[in-house]
Amino acid sequence: MQWRITIILCVLFCYNVHGQLTVSEVGSLVERVSNNAVCEGFIADQPYLFSFGGIDSTKRFSGIHQRSFRYNIETGESIAIPPLPDSRGKIASAASRIGNIIYITGGYYVNSDGSEVSSDKLHRYDILSNAYLPDGSPIPVPTDDHVQVVWRDSLLYLITGWHDSTNIPDVQIYDPENDTWLVGEAVPNNHDYKSFGASGVILNDTIFYFGGAASIFGFPIQNDLRKGVIDATDPTRIDWTLSTPDPLVVGYRMAATTVGKELHWIGGSERTYNFDGIAYNGTGGVPTANRDLFSTDGRSWSEQQLDLLPMDLRGIAVINDTLQYLAGGMLENQTVTNRVFRLEWQGKTSSDQDLSVSEEAPYLYPVPCMDRLFISGFSEAEKVDVEIYKADGQLAARKELVDGVLDVAAFPDGTYFIKVIAGTKNWTQKIIKSHGKE
Repeated sequence: MQWRITIILCVLFCYNVHGQLTVSEVGSLVERVSNNAVCEGFIADQPYLFSFGGIDSTKRFSGIHQRSFRYNIETGESIAIPPLPDSRGKIASAASRIGNIIYITGGYYVNSDGSEVSSDKLHRYDILSNAYLPDGSPIPVPTDDHVQVVWRDSLLYLITGWHDSTNIPDVQIYDPENDTWLVGEAVPNNHDYKSFGASGVILNDTIFYFGGAASIFGFPIQNDLRKGVIDATDPTRIDWTLSTPDPLVVGYRMAATTVGKELHWIGGSERTYNFDGIAYNGTGGVPTANRDLFSTDGRSWSEQQLDLLPMDLRGIAVINDTLQYLAGGMLENQTVTNRVFRLEWQGKTSSDQDLSVSEEAPYLYPVPCMDRLFISGFSEAEKVDVEIYKADGQLAARKELVDGVLDVAAFPDGTYFIKVIAGTKNWTQKIIKSHGKE
């Protein structure tokens, strides 16, 4: 098998974003939904948020459904799209995008007697045709409430999670090109690594996942940050280690993302609970954590307290490095919401060069991009120039921005740094150009 590799180097413009997160309510989905799988997508390079399945405002097993939605980030329009192609509704699925396909995996069904059954389904939603392809090969070990990440826009990793009656240590790797499953190096078979309701990210070739619940009496919440370094020559080999940056910092059903080289866990709760928002330990309704929890080194936590951040999250729509979206979830008093929230990180970046980044920095999307990169935040009258740098710092091109669109079709797939120059101000952001898997 040939592994398509995108090499990410930090040579000239190696940077972190150390900015404040601003959360804004910007729109709404068609209906209230929680525990829904959320992901981004692009149509003609315009950004959208997608939501698949979940539970409605009744918070009862009968309110678990297959309904799915698309939210236009530019216009605020929300519409229903075809429901998940399953025999019944489910929650705790995960959604990830590779190219123009969103892969919706796992989840669980709830029976009228309260019993739960994990799903082995892998649905494939074609963003451009607004239709589902035939399901992919079934997940070898059905799982839900699992961690899901994409490696190098090529392989889909399903890590730990819940299977019918217990947590599992399995790492299951889906290869979209061949519609096959690979067996990844499992996490250690103990209650520090095995988890449900954890969430994670991948940064370069390293998986990070945090929080979740252990499969022991009362389903106690977890405080561990797990780290898995992928062997680029054999992506099934993973070196797993664990740390506890602060034993008092915990989290459950958060949205995980990266901002620059920072690791972020958004929203969620500090107690574990069932699908109705009631704590497993019998203490009643669970409050939201209302925080952005982040780390630059995996050894310590920083935290920003915010309003409006929901819990019961199963994904985030990543438009670019500093602009991302949430939709649905539970707010105060476990109220299921249909709100769409914009998350924007603003502030200076630190780099090997003193690059200016103002609080009014433009945003670039989509990332990864294919043939066109949109750069917004300027009026039609402003003269804006763009410099495109390769990952090794070599200047590849200088262009004037026309109608907010940068044509990158001629550039090979890979990592670039885009320097946007407007008058005396300039901003530099990293992008990835990739046609992904069709």
